[in-house]
Amino acid sequence: MARITITGLDIDYELVGPAGAPAIALTPGGRFARDSPGLPQLATALAKGGRRVLLWDRPNCGASDISFQGESESELHGLVLTQLIRELELGPTALAAGSAGSRVSLIAASRNPAAVSHLILWWISGGTIGLFSLAYYYCCDHAIAASHGGMKAVSQLSGRKEQIAKNPKNRDILLAQDPEEFIRTMERWAMFYLPAADSPVPGMSPENFRRLTMPVRLYRNGLSDLSHPRATSDWVHQLIAQSELVDPPWPDDEWNRRCMYALKHGSGHFACWPVLAPDILAFTAR
Repeated sequence: MARITITGLDIDYELVGPAGAPAIALTPGGRFARDSPGLPQLATALAKGGRRVLLWDRPNCGASDISFQGESESELHGLVLTQLIRELELGPTALAAGSAGSRVSLIAASRNPAAVSHLILWWISGGTIGLFSLAYYYCCDHAIAASHGGMKAVSQLSGRKEQIAKNPKNRDILLAQDPEEFIRTMERWAMFYLPAADSPVPGMSPENFRRLTMPVRLYRNGLSDLSHPRATSDWVHQLIAQSELVDPPWPDDEWNRRCMYALKHGSGHFACWPVLAPDILAFTAR
């Protein structure tokens, strides 16, 4: 593991595989850390295939700093990702990601296309129920906690407690926030997830999609998945002219199965991801 300062934030990351090899950046979903089960295993498999793999904790995730910069959290993550790639001198990098990571990767690639060699995305979040759920998951419970008990109550939320344990500085960052300003930020960030009539992905306008000229591989969302609806991956495919849309190497209900497993065991949302390694290696070799 290593740390680097990007836009004033300490970002925790790890590089796996031979220096100088073509790079792939892996980004998970939720606010899960880079060492969540499935990610290190996928990184190892890609490194064995001759790639340099970047595992990183986004701001507000894992051991990286908590931050409330930016008009939205996803846009903050996208900016940090491309700047991290530049600071580490990885060269044009393939972005491979699922769920929230797919949204972050789309934003990163559309804002700085020259930094990205390929896009490989799965479990693209979308749909009315899925996006409303994200607004609550990322923003609403935090705003409610702040309204009830100030920033101390926010620091005691389960996800924040984990981040503080990994990076004790995060407690001071949270407690330094003005509760009223924090609530306004959460309201603004929640608005980011409102469904749009012209785009399936928050933060991505049709013009943003047109900026994606690199090779793009999309894994079709499951029919039973309300967090990542089939219509979302199909719509993204329509908006990216050169994209390839393929079936994933897991059952249609994999996301639902992973969620049930995680409820019992506390983790495991991404345990199936290593099976993507051969396909990612083949696609990025083009």
